[in-house]
Amino acid sequence: MAQTITQKILAKAANRKFVEPGESVWLNVDILLTHDVCGPPTIDIFREEFGADAKVWNTDKVVVLPDHYIFTANEHAHRNIDLLRQFAKEQGLNHYYDVGTDRYKGVCHVALAEEGFNLPGTVLFGTDSHTCTSGAFGMFGTGIGNTDAAFILGTGKLWEKVPESIKFTFDGEMPAYLTAKDLILQILGDITTDGATYMAMEFDGEAIFSLPMEERMTLTNMAIEGGGMNGIIAADKIAEEYVKARSNKPYELFQSDPDARYHSKYHYNVRDLEPVVAQPHSPDNRATVRSVAGTKITKSYIGSCTGGKLTDFMLAAKILKGQKVSVTTNIVPATVLVARSLETEQYEGVSLKKIFEDAGCSVALPSCAACLGGPADTVGRSVDNDVVVSTTNRNFPGRMGSKHAGVYLASPLTAAASAITGKLTDPRDFL
Repeated sequence: MAQTITQKILAKAANRKFVEPGESVWLNVDILLTHDVCGPPTIDIFREEFGADAKVWNTDKVVVLPDHYIFTANEHAHRNIDLLRQFAKEQGLNHYYDVGTDRYKGVCHVALAEEGFNLPGTVLFGTDSHTCTSGAFGMFGTGIGNTDAAFILGTGKLWEKVPESIKFTFDGEMPAYLTAKDLILQILGDITTDGATYMAMEFDGEAIFSLPMEERMTLTNMAIEGGGMNGIIAADKIAEEYVKARSNKPYELFQSDPDARYHSKYHYNVRDLEPVVAQPHSPDNRATVRSVAGTKITKSYIGSCTGGKLTDFMLAAKILKGQKVSVTTNIVPATVLVARSLETEQYEGVSLKKIFEDAGCSVALPSCAACLGGPADTVGRSVDNDVVVSTTNRNFPGRMGSKHAGVYLASPLTAAASAITGKLTDPRDFL
């Protein structure tokens, strides 16, 4: 029987040849991810349910990447790190990346890819809704709650319902002014924030497979903003090259069958699309940049698991080189590796970091920073009456700090162009 790529991966994890959307199955988990926000309560539940001296099911399959509230004086944030550190030591976890050491990596969803944990055909669960980012590698990744994560810690399994799939096909050659962020915001404007609830969002088409891996990660990252259980792109040669450069572990490639059944299908030609933003206060409140051009902003923020990857900064540098920003502009690399790359990667003979600094931007240390608001001393945190253009993934009231601020979600190109003018600006004005 015909299956989608998501069905095939879940069937493999359930030791089955076929699974049907809507049925629930036991899945064998390949990787469990957690971080400093949800890790401590997950640990508490694990100890309560499995016993104070219980051991995790597999010390090589638990990945702990603190990343949310890192560079802060907040005592509660520090306590969470201490709890993770203690648990990792007690359990002998092989993949704990401690803060303040050379093992610290940064934002978990990007670090997973960099460290070779994203393998096609595998199943990843994480205590973070943006775990769906990893689906860019032809694997299943989704966010879960702390109780489910605690159950996986003790058993290595989880009972899950197989989702239906929606297919989004993007044809045509990507124009220079369009990015993956524009594509996913276009989708969200069409389906709304609950249009894909508990479904797999599958991305396909010439334009998708022309994208580098980090741009594909932007697409799958924001599947959850449409309510999706997971986002997924079949692994191709580009994905395989990325994986093989970072891991020697075996993996399996899956493709959707041509006659697989979908809940619905959407078809786009990228040549018909243009740069867009999500206006306050929802990721589906789409508008073309030109329709809101001239709206004054107070800050520009380029960072997060969605918009803080090296590819994002390469895009921003194309706009910012030789320019000066007119509003506070925060450059927040997702990971330590990205931060180092800002110093070595160049655009037109100049390092990205120098381009940003010469333009008047502030380059921060790698973490989630203001994407989730954070303590009062968090870099880039919004304050009352701020109007922020941001490459992050959510713009609900209070998401980036103050409930009395407005956030426009945008591509790195749009965020950079707007930083220069101090108002929402279509990047085509600078390209």
